[in-house]
Amino acid sequence: MPSESRAVSPMKYLREAMDTQVYVKLKDGSEFIGVLKMTDTTMNLVLDDSIEVKDGKLIIAKVGKILIRGSMVQYISFTPDIAAAEALSK
Repeated sequence: MPSESRAVSPMKYLREAMDTQVYVKLKDGSEFIGVLKMTDTTMNLVLDDSIEVKDGKLIIAKVGKILIRGSMVQYISFTPDIAAAEALSK
């Protein structure tokens, strides 16, 4: 009999990523890289020391602390060094 797989909530991964750098792509195409400081059950995010980037390559602005509404998040990468390596190297 095959072992049962259990669904894992994305909140578990977000909690584990606290105080680490993440890459967030929004539904409107905006992209941010920053240190994840807070999240809640609706996936609202607070990033600190954040920057806005374009196509993962060009730094558009240094934003600092930012609140991102969870309903606007398209995806989150826990490996910003891969998602936006060129922007982070500048």
